[in-house]
Amino acid sequence: MALELVGGAALGAVFEKLFAAVVDASNKATQFESSLKKLEETLKSINPSILEMKKLNDQLDRPKEDMEKLIQILKDGEKLIHKCSKVSCCSYLTKWRYANKIEALEDSLLNFFQVELQAQLGRNNVEILVTLKSNRFSLSNRGVSDNFENLGSCEATDPPAFMVGLDVPLKELKRWLFTDGESRIVVSAPGGCGKTTLAKRLCHDQQVKEYFTDICYVTVSKTCDLIGIIKKLFWHNDEQVPSFQNEEDAVNQLERMLKKKVESGRILLVLDDVWSGSESVLAKFKKISGYKVLVTSRNEFPEFGSTYHLKLLSEEDAMTLFRHSAIPEDGSGSSMPSEDLVNTVIVRCCKGFPLALEVVGRSLHGQPVEIWRSTLMKLSEGESIVNSEDELRNCLQSSLDALDDKDIMLKECFMDLGSFPEDQKIPATALIDMWAELHKVDKGGIYAISNLQKLCSRNLLNLVVTRNDANEIDWCYNDAFVMQHDLLRDLAIYQSNQEPIEKRKRLIVDLTGNRLPEWWTKEMQPRLSARLVSISTGYFVDEMFSSSWCNMQLPEAEVLILNFNQTEKKYELPEFMKQMDELKVLVVTSYGFCTAELTNFSVLGSLSNLKRIRLEQVSIPTLCNTSIELKNLEKLSLVMCHKIGQAFASSTIQIPEMLPKLREINIDYCNDLVELPEGFCDLVQLNKLSIGNCHKLSSLPEGIGKLTNLEVLRVSACTLVSKLPDSMGSLHKLRVLDITGCLRIRKMPKQIGELRSLREFHMRRCPGLCELPSSVTDLVDLKRVICDEETAQLWECYTHLLPDLTLSVPEEIINLNWL
Repeated sequence: MALELVGGAALGAVFEKLFAAVVDASNKATQFESSLKKLEETLKSINPSILEMKKLNDQLDRPKEDMEKLIQILKDGEKLIHKCSKVSCCSYLTKWRYANKIEALEDSLLNFFQVELQAQLGRNNVEILVTLKSNRFSLSNRGVSDNFENLGSCEATDPPAFMVGLDVPLKELKRWLFTDGESRIVVSAPGGCGKTTLAKRLCHDQQVKEYFTDICYVTVSKTCDLIGIIKKLFWHNDEQVPSFQNEEDAVNQLERMLKKKVESGRILLVLDDVWSGSESVLAKFKKISGYKVLVTSRNEFPEFGSTYHLKLLSEEDAMTLFRHSAIPEDGSGSSMPSEDLVNTVIVRCCKGFPLALEVVGRSLHGQPVEIWRSTLMKLSEGESIVNSEDELRNCLQSSLDALDDKDIMLKECFMDLGSFPEDQKIPATALIDMWAELHKVDKGGIYAISNLQKLCSRNLLNLVVTRNDANEIDWCYNDAFVMQHDLLRDLAIYQSNQEPIEKRKRLIVDLTGNRLPEWWTKEMQPRLSARLVSISTGYFVDEMFSSSWCNMQLPEAEVLILNFNQTEKKYELPEFMKQMDELKVLVVTSYGFCTAELTNFSVLGSLSNLKRIRLEQVSIPTLCNTSIELKNLEKLSLVMCHKIGQAFASSTIQIPEMLPKLREINIDYCNDLVELPEGFCDLVQLNKLSIGNCHKLSSLPEGIGKLTNLEVLRVSACTLVSKLPDSMGSLHKLRVLDITGCLRIRKMPKQIGELRSLREFHMRRCPGLCELPSSVTDLVDLKRVICDEETAQLWECYTHLLPDLTLSVPEEIINLNWL
């Protein structure tokens, strides 16, 4: 049996010689047949680890000494096997001695791969993380701006741990991909059948990873951005990301780049969730030869490649998946009716759709038998629907209907999620802002997060928290995000659109195609009663954004969400906003590759009820150019925004006059923020100030001591901040202080002991901190310090003087699912 080895490398050559010697000796030295066969199987099992080890060492340019011990073991092993071939069958003592040596060789190999290799791989992983972290500040060499995070990853995330019905499709797809003549495959099936799960499992399959030297995974979605996809592929291949003149230029440059890559190995490109209307994009990928493409889609693209129809689950697999979702692992608390009844109604009504089975199963998890029976009855009523998408929607709707009358708020929150673009993470803080005004949920966000957790437990969304030390006194959700399957988003939109447009509570306008709604072009616009308005733009609308907005009449709208989905560089806030007298929340997000400039802020001056503004990935140099006064604004959130300093420096009025009631400021991932606008220190009514991941911010102004009503101060992951101002000792109402990830802070100001109201102190990942002032003993109300083990040692000197203090050292959890 020939093994795929590391060609040309010393390690691969030595391993190949040993393996060949063992195979040859097995046929000749029959006296050692059992020992040699066992050794042969061990060599086969460690071969993938050798491949991985060689790959990582080459990528990290590790010194050859790291491989020398293993190479010596393999060389000595080859010599031993050759000697075994010469041992006489009659020499029992010699046979016994060499048999023990073969066993010792096998033990030494297993010990190396179970102990030493794991340690080396761990070290390599740490070096990769360190390299990535350092590259964060030097990526301009690859032609990418500070917002390089927006390119995302071309690595497929892990598929679910529990999967059924995919073994046969996986085997068949591998056979197709491993065939020389098959270069383009479209995996086609209705939504919710497991196409994405199958694609991810394929990318993580060991045989596939060994066959292809590079696997690129890209989620395409409804709004197909060809240039954005190609930029991701350049980024993934460690190439400088060029500026493309047009799509044709991007395709030509990609072809040249791939031609160089295929010379060193096979490439697989996976395009996940490709929608109808993307034929022209696929045609451009078809022009490029030399690599293989796997597409997943609800549609067939016969002009592009061969179609693989992913079948629905068999009744047996469907029942297995449903049981896994609906019944606790230990079987306790299960009130499931008879298996025949469940199999007849639930499994057959769900028609083998994996997502429908999971959602319905989760909704019945641990529920009384009456809930089960009522769900069975509702599903039975939908058996006559012939359209498969309708069947799935009814299955999904039955899960939503399982929420009882007291969960009306959960239904409302679920419906609101349709206001955001598909396949995009939804910041929990944006939902908190919406629901605080729209549904009168608490402004702190506890009930809002509770609702999200309940919806998550019913598989109606995924809630991802990227930071595991959320405090218990003042909850912070800047690191919490919601992800929702596009089928569930479709369900929310479908339900919202059942009323006539004039009577809808939620108006969700999708302008990402090349056609406008019929009512949009009418000269006399209808008077709309929606309280929540969401408008998503695409390339066609972006081209005419500033001139073709209709004069919408939205007198009752309380929340406006603007989603910019393409690559325009400038957007104007629409003029019709001036008439939105009840508007309380404005959320503006740009999802394009580049930061977009937002203008026409003067319309905000007419909005006397506006309380919350959230701007994400937009440039705001003209925010304060006009003499607008946001008299009732309570919260301002700026995420990945540019030119904040310029915006407030150019204000024609004093910031306190412009924002007289502002209580909370959140600034996150604003990479060009060098210093906090001095005028912020005059906002004496401010309660919360949160600044995170601003890597060019070097210090806080001394004037911060004037914020005498400040209760929460966060300066987290600001890596250039080296100290806190002495004036912060005047913040006598401060309850929460967070300096997590401020790598350069070496000591605390002596005045910190004057923070007599401080109850919670976050100070993890502060490796430069080497001492605490003795004044910390005056923090008599301090209840909790969240820190690393090294920092905990600094506090232990004072814990006997602070009897109510608890030192928490949470386990480090790195969650990259939100990327």
